[in-house]
Amino acid sequence: MSLALEPFGDAAWRVRLPESASGRAVLESLRRLPGVIDAVVCERHALVTFDPASPPAGIAAAIERSIADGARATPPREHCIRVRYDGPDLDDVARAAGLSVAEVVARHAAGRYAVASVGFLPGFAYLRGLDPRLVVPRRASPRPRVPPRSVGIAGPYTGIYPFASPGGWSLVGTAVGFTPFDSRSGAVLALGDEVRFEVAP
Repeated sequence: MSLALEPFGDAAWRVRLPESASGRAVLESLRRLPGVIDAVVCERHALVTFDPASPPAGIAAAIERSIADGARATPPREHCIRVRYDGPDLDDVARAAGLSVAEVVARHAAGRYAVASVGFLPGFAYLRGLDPRLVVPRRASPRPRVPPRSVGIAGPYTGIYPFASPGGWSLVGTAVGFTPFDSRSGAVLALGDEVRFEVAP
């Protein structure tokens, strides 16, 4: 396997990950390397930051090891999040999918999701595993304000808005009793975590 490092400014490298890579294993492996300040891993790329005066050695080898030893990564945590399916876009999603609202709710709640990446807002996790029938594009006109804990879908992802913010995803519900971001400990959902939803009354 040959992984090419691309310069990303003067204090970071980026590398495209092969399909077989486990994001959690790659992240843990890179953060253990001497000289690495931080690493960010998303679905297809890893970014490593370092002191430009002393770039770390062995980045590509560490990624290769993490792929070979992916099963040794910290096991993913599991989260069960209750959702009240009261989103303003439920009817639109149902029409686009050719389903009833009840079917949209059942399919969304039946999914088993994995955190593919975290970004956009602190604590916003992009969850992979959405039922293909529920894949819809982003809204043509983003909302200037999405309420906190809104559950949205866009493309192949679902996610929970941690704070009030602008947003262009279709809103299907509200997370109940779940706060995606804690000011003391940071994001609750981490790369590789597994998530399922439970219908709340």
